Amino acid sequence: MNAPNTFPNTFKAQPDERGHFGQFGGRYVAETLMPLILDLEREYRAAKADPAFAAQFDDLMEHYVGRPSPLYHAERLSAAVREGAEPGMGAQVWFKRDELNHTGAHKINNCIGQILLAIRMGKTRIIAETGAGQHGVATAAVCARFGLPCVIYMGAKDVARQQPNVFRMKLLGAEVRPVTSGAQTLSDAMNEGLRDWVANVHDTFYIIGTAAGPHPYPELVRDFQSIIGREARAQLLDRTGKLPDLLVAAIGGGSNAIGLFHPFLDDPSVGMLGVEAAGHGLEGSEHAASLAGGFPGVLHGNKTYLLQDEDGQIAEGHSISAGLDYPGIGPEHAWLRDIGRVEYTNATDVEALDAFQLLCRTEGIIPALEPAHAIAAVAKRARTMRDDQIILANLCGRGDKDIFTVADALGVAI
Repeated sequence: MNAPNTFPNTFKAQPDERGHFGQFGGRYVAETLMPLILDLEREYRAAKADPAFAAQFDDLMEHYVGRPSPLYHAERLSAAVREGAEPGMGAQVWFKRDELNHTGAHKINNCIGQILLAIRMGKTRIIAETGAGQHGVATAAVCARFGLPCVIYMGAKDVARQQPNVFRMKLLGAEVRPVTSGAQTLSDAMNEGLRDWVANVHDTFYIIGTAAGPHPYPELVRDFQSIIGREARAQLLDRTGKLPDLLVAAIGGGSNAIGLFHPFLDDPSVGMLGVEAAGHGLEGSEHAASLAGGFPGVLHGNKTYLLQDEDGQIAEGHSISAGLDYPGIGPEHAWLRDIGRVEYTNATDVEALDAFQLLCRTEGIIPALEPAHAIAAVAKRARTMRDDQIILANLCGRGDKDIFTVADALGVAI
C-alpha cells in the first residue's frame, strides 16, 4: 500500500476568492464581461450546492457520455518499454481510457457541466473555441442534445488539418467559423470567441474548453474534469489495492491533466508528470512548451506562463497536434510547477509520432496525437522505475481525427 497522506495542508484549496493560484490566474477581462463573469461564479457556487445539479450531471455522465471510462492495463506496451531496461526495472503502464467517451475525448465532461450552467443562467446561444476539434465536437453535441444554437471558432489552419472533426461539428448542427488572423490556430480562435462574447453578453454563454481563461473558468473546468481522477483512483484501488506511483498526461491548456491530477494532489506518494509539446525542439521557436520556454504574462483573461517575446508579444506555438499548440498553460499548472508539486517535461513531434505507432502496434489502440505526447514520456520514464510500480496515463482522445496528419508526416499515401 502507498504511504498515507502526510501533507499538513491541502493543495486543493486553490484558487482564492479572486481566482488566483499563487500569483497566477485572476480575471483580466473587459468591463463589459465582468458582470457576466461574476454572475457565472455565483451560479457555479449555487450549482455546486444543488443536489439536483449534481444528479443531472451524474446521470448524463453515465447515460450520455458512457462513464465511468475503463481503466486498462497495457501489458504489451509495458513489456515493450521494458525492453533494454535493467533487470527488475520497467513500470506497469495503465491507461484511463477517456477516448472511449461519447465524442471521443475527455472534452465532453466539461461541456456537459458548462451547458447545464448556461441553461441555469437563461442563456440561449452557445459559443466555443476549438483546436483539434474535440472540444468543438463535444460542444456541438451537447448543444444538439439541449436544442441550443452553437457557433464554433476554429483557426483556419486547424480547419484544414482536422477536416473529419469539422464535418462532425457541422453534422451536429454547429456553425464553424474559420479564423484567419494570426497563426490561424487555437489561440486565435479563442481571441475571436472572446470578441463574440463581449458583443453578445446578453444571450451568449462561452463554453471554454481548457483550464484557462478568466476566473472561475480554470476552477470549474478542473472540477468538471476531475471525474477522470476520481474514477481512476477508485478503479486502481479496486484492481490493485494501491495508488499509482506516477500520473502522466499531455498538456496544452491542461484540462485533461488537471482532471487526472487534482484528486491525487494531497497524496504524497503519487508523482505527477505533465507533458508539453516540444514541436521541432526547444532550441528553436517551433514548439508549444510554455513552461519550458515561456515566462509569466497575461492572455485570455488570466496570468500564466506564456510563449512571448521580450516586448510581451505572444509567440506562435507549434505542434503536430492541433490540441497542444496553445501558447499558454492553465494557471493552476503554472502554480503547481512553481511550488514543485507537479513535474513538467516535453515531447517532440517525432517522439509523439513514434509513441503513436507504438501504441497502435502493441495494444490495438489508435490514440490522438495529444496523448501520444504523454505516451512518449511514459515510455522513457517507465524504464527508470521498478517493475512493481504503476504509471497511470490519461488516454484523453482517440486518433480518428489525426490519421491524415500522421499519414502525411510519415509520407504514407491514403
